[in-house]
Amino acid sequence: MAAHRKPRQRSAGGNTARTAWTIALAGAATATGFDGTGHAEPQLTPAQVKAKVDKLYQEAEAATEKYNGAKEQADAGRQRIRNLQDQAARKTEKLNSAREALGSMAAAQYRDGGLDPALQLALSEDPDRYLDGAEFAERAGNRQASSVASVRKQLREIEQLRGAAHVELTSLKSRQAELKRHKKTITGKLDSARDLLTRLTAEEQARLDDRATRSSTGARDALSSPGSATAQAPNARAAAAVSYAYAKLGSPYVWGATGPNAFDCSGLTQAAYREAGVSLPRTTYAQIDAGRRVSRSELRPGDLVFFYSGISHVGLYIGNGQMIHAPNPSAPVRVAPLDEMPFAGATRVV
Repeated sequence: MAAHRKPRQRSAGGNTARTAWTIALAGAATATGFDGTGHAEPQLTPAQVKAKVDKLYQEAEAATEKYNGAKEQADAGRQRIRNLQDQAARKTEKLNSAREALGSMAAAQYRDGGLDPALQLALSEDPDRYLDGAEFAERAGNRQASSVASVRKQLREIEQLRGAAHVELTSLKSRQAELKRHKKTITGKLDSARDLLTRLTAEEQARLDDRATRSSTGARDALSSPGSATAQAPNARAAAAVSYAYAKLGSPYVWGATGPNAFDCSGLTQAAYREAGVSLPRTTYAQIDAGRRVSRSELRPGDLVFFYSGISHVGLYIGNGQMIHAPNPSAPVRVAPLDEMPFAGATRVV
């Protein structure tokens, strides 16, 4: 009788291992096409590159305005710290003088305070003169008490100044950390934009540059001269700001710059009005509140025009639907149509 054999059981683990290997191999074949190469990143068209670069520039500019705001606050904080330190130094000097005066009083008391007043009166050759002297001594004692109280008050004031300076210093350190974060964001966005542009051929880059140049030149040619813009300005200071902006056409865009040879967008408008004798805040989101809001239909040369929902870009209106602005690192200060970006509002500064 033949012995019955049990059928050999297959290892579940072996099946799992082979299945996993098969799946992995199939995945590798799909990924490489069995030719040893991975899927290449989709090739972007020049228009897609431009759209991505423009978005990166917009995001970098939004971060730039935050950087500008943090820097403005940090600079103000440094000035407050210097003022507090100056006040503390002056009060410390005054305190030291008061302490010296108290020390002289204490030394005199120690020298003259050994005899009982009644005995001093009894031994005095001139009781009237002594009594006059005793009255003076009492008044001197009152002055001494007042001096002590003044010293204590000065000590408290100095401690308060030191405390305020410590608070300002803590705030300044926070602002400095914020500056570093915004700077990292800005440089990261700009580096990404540059990397995208390097993927274009020289011919494609030239075509994009030529299109931007023709757009800027066409907008500039639409105005006969700076004089036509300044003549329509609502006042002399607005006209002076427009003249300054015209004089800066072609200046490079540098984030964080406020002139005289390079600008970011809010740096240009701030410098233009500074030349006209008007002080503007540093950032776009503060500049929009620096004057009276006007509608697009009311625009006059010299008005500030703002773009994007986050109020992250600003230009100086020059009439005929055009503005002068500092666009981004890829383009210098130039004339451009308002429709180039999504309009967000306008302000008449003066």
